[in-house]
Amino acid sequence: MGKRKYSRSFELALSAISCAVAVIFLLLGFWSDFLLATGYLIGVIALMVPLSKQFYRGGFLAYVGTCILTIILGAAAKFWDLVPFIMFFGIHPLVNALQVRFNINKWIAFAVKAVWFDCTLIAAYFLIFGGNLYGALLPQAVYDFLNKGYIYLFIFTLGTAFFLAYDYLVFKFQILVNRLVYRIRK
Repeated sequence: MGKRKYSRSFELALSAISCAVAVIFLLLGFWSDFLLATGYLIGVIALMVPLSKQFYRGGFLAYVGTCILTIILGAAAKFWDLVPFIMFFGIHPLVNALQVRFNINKWIAFAVKAVWFDCTLIAAYFLIFGGNLYGALLPQAVYDFLNKGYIYLFIFTLGTAFFLAYDYLVFKFQILVNRLVYRIRK
């Protein structure tokens, strides 16, 4: 991107639009458990918009505003569903943008972010599932096996593998958002 200087009001407006879109889709996700992951994904993509113009402060304020407004407008009843977004997903695009901005080694950054992601999954395991996985997808014996002490191994292996793909896709989505927002000239 070029070195063009933008006004503070433009940064604020772009960040506010980003925040509003993220809040709307996160709330849709909370009202329908089926759409929770979709709300997270669209919320993350929306928070990439100010970062596409290298508005790091605006990106951070959009993230904070998204978290606060989502709680105030209805997520307080199911706050634990928002914890992974607050701990990781909402701030992850900003961390990626700062990684690129300061030219941080991608392997060191990946290791730190993967541990951060896995810790978020562990927090979700205790907050959302109450420390006990269950479900109808797999036989109950699998859930019992995981709950008896192998949950950390499960999270750190499969969580890190999932994060590898997720982090790659977030970087690609940021490039796509950069191309779409580039046309805004203000």
